[in-house]
Amino acid sequence: MNERIVALDIGDVRIGVAVTDPTRTIASPVEVITRVGWGPDTRRIKALCDRFETELVVLGLPLNMDGSEGFQAKKVRDLCAQLEKAGLTVFFQDERLSTVTAEDALLEGSLSRQERKGKVDKVAAAIILEQWLRENPNH
Repeated sequence: MNERIVALDIGDVRIGVAVTDPTRTIASPVEVITRVGWGPDTRRIKALCDRFETELVVLGLPLNMDGSEGFQAKKVRDLCAQLEKAGLTVFFQDERLSTVTAEDALLEGSLSRQERKGKVDKVAAAIILEQWLRENPNH
């Protein structure tokens, strides 16, 4: 099990990206992608996966607080379909409160609002990935 895993925090404007180390012990924020459209976004994510030599992707699934899926979850599932067509294997992780947790962590680091805005999505992706790793230790 030395294949990295890429995680995505998908928003309407930006996609936060995180990746594990080869041993799947550490989740690190990588970058924030500005959304362009299905095709370009899919190609960019596939290129990232190629760079990290993996086909495994964890997508944060934005569930409602009652656990149901809403409009945003459908958008994530639609992107999932595109990523699977590109040959990637996709897993989902409940991402409720991941952005809030990321904001709190960045606030503790005394970053300015502008600095936080540029980092919160990739930190949220790392939090999503850490949760997935904890809940799926043998995957």
